[in-house]
Amino acid sequence: MEENILDCVIVGSGPSGFTAAIYAARADLKPELYTGLEPGGQLTTTTEVDNFPGYPAGITGPEMMMDLQKQAERFDTKVHYEMITKAEFSKEVGGIHKLYAGNKEILAKSVIISTGATAKYLGLDDEKKYNGGGVSACATCDGFFYRGKDVVVVGAGDTAAEEATYLSKLVNKVTMLVRKDEFRASKAMIHRVENTPNIEVKFHHELIGIEGENNLVERAVVINNQTQEKSTVDVHGIFIAIGHKPNTDIFVGQIDLDENGYIVTEKGSSRTNLPGVFAAGDVQDHIYRQAITAAGSGCMAAMDAEKYLAELH
Repeated sequence: MEENILDCVIVGSGPSGFTAAIYAARADLKPELYTGLEPGGQLTTTTEVDNFPGYPAGITGPEMMMDLQKQAERFDTKVHYEMITKAEFSKEVGGIHKLYAGNKEILAKSVIISTGATAKYLGLDDEKKYNGGGVSACATCDGFFYRGKDVVVVGAGDTAAEEATYLSKLVNKVTMLVRKDEFRASKAMIHRVENTPNIEVKFHHELIGIEGENNLVERAVVINNQTQEKSTVDVHGIFIAIGHKPNTDIFVGQIDLDENGYIVTEKGSSRTNLPGVFAAGDVQDHIYRQAITAAGSGCMAAMDAEKYLAELH
């Protein structure tokens, strides 16, 4: 029996995965896409998407992912609602890559990894309760909804400083909660925070709870970890800005990752250090992390995969 070796397998189903599928399918690569545990990726946890071109009235994250999936399937992408749990990549040009969904073995000439990243949260039950009702991990995605209101940003690094300064242009006031007595952010970002009049920084403060009616944020419950004194801050939005974790655990030891676990791609391309293995979206982008940039890199990955396969023949 001849083994079924696919031209292209896509791992992950956010904007990068589905865009890669659309381009790969149109290039007649007959891609098969494995959605993973969260079909549609991070966008399915977003309510309104207002900044993706082509949706003048905005669209919800889940609806947009359904649209992208339908478009990929229109060109005969096969979508599997399964999770890839293990990968064995070939190091040879033209080598066959092995992926596993549980006990099922999948063989492919090219693989596009678009497993995304997961926003880190503090782990409070209230974060889940108020998610979509005022708790967010993306200021550029959701800041617009808090125009003229008061918000809290939790974090001490560059991400938190960037989110706070971005929000300061939209909202009435930003209160930053920093656990230690100093920032972890770069000097430039700290100066930017310090020179923004409507940002107040509370050092030695931690978020311990959230209050509000009808699952909408009204107050942040905070504690001074030096004095143990508890207090509340009246806010409508709480932005958790303590970083992201790329979903690359199953690729550790096989593919080049940076110190934070993001896949390293060749500059200006989606190529990894392994022939026939490409990466797109937030799994290799810790800077922009937007649906539109993820989609763009998905297109690049499919075109790079098509070129790689063409050169094999």
